[in-house]
Amino acid sequence: MEQMGNGRAPAKKSPLREIVESLIIAVVLAVLIRMFVLQPFYIPSGSMEPTLMINDRIIVSKISYRLHQPEQGDIVVFKYPKDTKRDFVKRLIAKGGDTVEIRDNKLYINNKLVPEKYLPEGLVMKGDYGPEQVPEGSYFMMGDNRNNSDDSRTWGFLPKELVIGKAVVLYWPLQHMRIISDGK
Repeated sequence: MEQMGNGRAPAKKSPLREIVESLIIAVVLAVLIRMFVLQPFYIPSGSMEPTLMINDRIIVSKISYRLHQPEQGDIVVFKYPKDTKRDFVKRLIAKGGDTVEIRDNKLYINNKLVPEKYLPEGLVMKGDYGPEQVPEGSYFMMGDNRNNSDDSRTWGFLPKELVIGKAVVLYWPLQHMRIISDGK
């Protein structure tokens, strides 16, 4: 047995103390992971159908956008600009400097038609929008269920500082479990 500097063997911890220390470490790690790395979210509305359904549960990477900038097509969780106590999930349609237009049921970014394979089959969007240029440091967000989505068309552009993270995994219900793609 290895001796300590004072010539005595190290004192053995009680089983209860080891359990308590392990629990404290686990709780601290869980809190740190949730604060800075990954966080679960619940989908309360149908604004992202058919991509995300009501009652789906997703994991959001809070670190993704510290490593790279959000991209067109990403599904993003953010603080709602009109009430930052509420979290929203929408698809990033355009970034600062881009010009957005919806004309004749089609999305155009910088005058180029954007194919949107993730939209419900046969969707006919109500109304036109734009053209509007997205300010630098902001994003234009839309739900996939375009006619039932409270999004940038009604509340404006999303400031970059309200972004929480990127939706990466749908984990509940189990039959829907999958990696969430960017829709491209």
